[in-house]
Amino acid sequence: MSTQALIALGVFLVTYAFIVTEKLHRTIIAMIGGILMILLGIVDQKVALHHIDFNTLGLLTGMMIIVTITSETGLFKYIAIWSAKKVKGDPLKILLVLGIITALGSAFLDNVTTVLLMVPVTFSITRQLRVNPIPFLITEIIASNIGGTSTLIGDPPNIMIGSAVKELTFMEFIYNLTAISFFVLFVNIAILAFIYRKQLKASPELKANLMDLDEKEEITDRTLLKKSLFALAITILGFFLHQMLHIESATVALTGAFLLLLLTGEEYLDKSFSKVEWTTIFFFIGLFVLVSGLVETGVISMLADYTVHVTGGNVTAASLLILWVSAIASAFIDNIPFVATMIPMIKDMGDLGIQNLEPLWWSLSLGACLGGNGTLIGASANVIVAGLAAKEGYHITFGKFLLIAFPLMILSIIICTAYIYLRYLI
Repeated sequence: MSTQALIALGVFLVTYAFIVTEKLHRTIIAMIGGILMILLGIVDQKVALHHIDFNTLGLLTGMMIIVTITSETGLFKYIAIWSAKKVKGDPLKILLVLGIITALGSAFLDNVTTVLLMVPVTFSITRQLRVNPIPFLITEIIASNIGGTSTLIGDPPNIMIGSAVKELTFMEFIYNLTAISFFVLFVNIAILAFIYRKQLKASPELKANLMDLDEKEEITDRTLLKKSLFALAITILGFFLHQMLHIESATVALTGAFLLLLLTGEEYLDKSFSKVEWTTIFFFIGLFVLVSGLVETGVISMLADYTVHVTGGNVTAASLLILWVSAIASAFIDNIPFVATMIPMIKDMGDLGIQNLEPLWWSLSLGACLGGNGTLIGASANVIVAGLAAKEGYHITFGKFLLIAFPLMILSIIICTAYIYLRYLI
């Protein structure tokens, strides 16, 4: 290994260690790591810019703008209360319904936004029924990560994979991941409902109080709702057709975002741009430049070569190794930098003789996304829900979450192992 490669690897490992420990904000650390790659001469600025995936950044930014404006309408609150009334205020059925709504929301919005919209509604409903909100919150955490697995735009690892591999279109993610994701979802929710069944009971009087709520009052701006739904429908249709139209997913998302801004006027321009998670965008930029140092110095190629050697170039062994390593790693460290490192490695494995990379990509997606359910720090949505719960006086501890979620995550990966093997490897 050359001196440049050793320096690049050292910068990467130190940066990663700081990201994992969370002593400083991950965006600051990732950007400093990326800048160091340039300052130390590992990559020059032109090469670094070449490695930044602007399709991923554009897709994230566009969807953030759409979601910010749509959230102003009260749509999610309406859906949650309407659904709770449809199941007659039964807490156990509400747990199931809110889990499914969270998963569906996470399939088309990002997980963090979905839980930010769902958690306040959940507290409102559980207060009405005087039941412990923690079973609902844990269900929503798990459902958000599983739902995000099911589409190209549902979770950052999928956005990154889809952007890096042009053949993996929006429809390919639907075709390959949606069914298995929702099968895993129903298994997880059924087990959670069984675990918490004795806690989820409410008196007829409290159920009647919930039934008296008027969900229509939650829609604060009907005109804005119509405009938002129109732009969202155009965007989702664009995702379905983007390969046929020969346009990138980022172009679709940004078209939808600026169509909505055109329809809503300048009053939402500053507000929506202020709500874009620029810390996340710059975190990605730092990571892309950080990983570029490993790519340009040959470190990634060496890792790929080692993996091919360990698996004997066998696609079955490589797929299942990636699935399980991704899941276990993503339970304890941020899956975004992990996936950023894995993408060029899998590409290099293709150059080293593994002919069929498709199972490897789906293994990476399933492992990285579902692995986030393993611990309370496994995904951003987990941390945010725990923080919101703490503000309300309910503490979801690391140990309490681990006891429930880690076995469910392992079960999910066992199911995915069977799926990957039966669908792609026999």
